[in-house]
Amino acid sequence: MHRLFVALRPPPALRKACLGAMEDGPPGWAWQADEQLHLTLRYIGEVDRPVAEDVDEALGSIHAAPVMFGLNGVGWFDQRPRGALFARAAPADPLAALHNKLDRALVRIGLEPERRAYLPHITLARRRSGAVDPTGWVERNAGLASSSELVTAMILYDSQHGRHGSSYEAIARYPLAG
Repeated sequence: MHRLFVALRPPPALRKACLGAMEDGPPGWAWQADEQLHLTLRYIGEVDRPVAEDVDEALGSIHAAPVMFGLNGVGWFDQRPRGALFARAAPADPLAALHNKLDRALVRIGLEPERRAYLPHITLARRRSGAVDPTGWVERNAGLASSSELVTAMILYDSQHGRHGSSYEAIARYPLAG
């Protein structure tokens, strides 16, 4: 089985800004490493090899222009027992349009449509048990911002969950060329 998602890899300047915001993060959170930083366009979930091949074919058929995005503040998903701290990506509209295009392509091959509202973001940390309340961190980093950077490819990742968290392997790239 493959646990798949489609994402954009933030350019170096955006990752550097994210890593800077993490330096003063509250204890008890599982902070992401540089190689884990991504902006999820569409979570796919666990699929077997034939479905993964269909996903690859569907993604390869998508024609979309490169996207520009930057950072605009931070936020907090406060679901218990899980939860996450994140950097907001902006502008949201081009990212949401790309998400919707991906969703339609994946629904055509038989996957369920995305049911949650799409909020473009880069996860910075995941809650662990005993994590300190992040309200102060959210307030201190409310002004996190960066200029927009161009991203020219989507990436299909395979996520492996291990003892020390998740690791992501890029298994295919799809150019955004219009």
